[in-house]
Order: sequence, then C-alpha cells, then structure tokens
Amino acid sequence: MIAGVAIPDSPIAAEATSLVRETTTPLLFHHSRRVFLFGSLQARALGIAPDPELLYVAALFHDTGLVPPCRSDDQRFELDGADQARAFLRSHGFSEADADLVWTAIALHTTPEVPYKMAPEIAATTAGVETDVLGMRLDNLSREELDAVTAAHPRPDFKREILQAFKEGFEHRPDTTFGTVNADVLEHFVPGYRHIDFVEVIKNSAWPE
Repeated sequence: MIAGVAIPDSPIAAEATSLVRETTTPLLFHHSRRVFLFGSLQARALGIAPDPELLYVAALFHDTGLVPPCRSDDQRFELDGADQARAFLRSHGFSEADADLVWTAIALHTTPEVPYKMAPEIAATTAGVETDVLGMRLDNLSREELDAVTAAHPRPDFKREILQAFKEGFEHRPDTTFGTVNADVLEHFVPGYRHIDFVEVIKNSAWPE
C-alpha cells in the first residue's frame, strides 16, 4: 500500500514489474510506478474505477517505447509501448478487449482531453502522466498522498531528466512527432529542428487549387 493505493501483486503484475525494471531505466521505472499511483488517486477524484491490474500494466509500459529494446525507428514512441503491452497481455492469456484497452491507454497518453471521454483505464493512465510530468491537478491530492508516493518513488531532478529521456527517445525519428507535444521537445533541445507545420502541409499538398 502506498498513499492508500494497493499495488497489484498478481503474477502478471509481478512479471510486468520485473520486465520494465530490467529493460528500462530507474528514471522510467519510478516514473511509471508514480503514474500508476497518481492515476489511481486521480481516478478517485474523478469518480471512476479503473481495473487496477490493467491500469498497472498500462502505467508500467507507457514509456517503454523511449528505450531499447522497445524503441523503433518508424513510429511514435507511444505506439511502441502500446504494441509491447498488448503483446505482453496477449501472451499471458488476456482477452483481446483487455489488450486493446491497454494499447489505447498507452497510445493516447500524450493526447490532451480525449482520454477523459474514454474508459476509466485510459483516463486514469493519462491522469497519472499529466500529474507526474506536468503537475496537473495536484490540488486533487493531499500533501500526505504526494509525500507517500514520492517517498516510495523519488523524483530528484525529474524535470530535466524526463525531458532528456524524451529527446533521446525520438530525436532519431523526428517525423513521428508531427502533430504531437513531442515536437516541442525537439524544438527546445535539437539545434536547427523545426516542427512540421500543419498549415504548410495543407498549402503544399498534392491537391491542385
């Protein structure tokens, strides 16, 4: 129990924990656990009840696409993590519906607003990410809850380190950031990078006027 939230202790949760701890970085592991905890706490504030096990897997896998062996060269990092989580759940006998639910939660976790209109697991994953990365809705949580989560999973120098992880996770595939918040990261940290302009894409499309 951390901040009144029970960490799932099922075999699938334990395996997910071991896998993500071994294949990502301490930064991403602790961030992902905080996403589960903050997502669970924010779900209470939102009056929704996500399945804890599915939310846990979504939280644990949501940033795996930033690092090898999950990181690809040709698609958004969110899709890399979503694909890995879906394959993981399928290989452990979960239903297609559950696997697709977790896939969607991860695929949309950097998309503003939309997840909150969807299933509780999808909404809670995004809520956890937005709390930890952006500091959104911190006033929904008590000082005691925040202290308990960060005592279990500290976030020293987190702002700088997560931005560096984002940069390293997709600077080799800049076109995949089109239309996403990820393009902002590259504009800040990659000299000479300029995001693909949506207006220019329309003006320069193959359609004749």
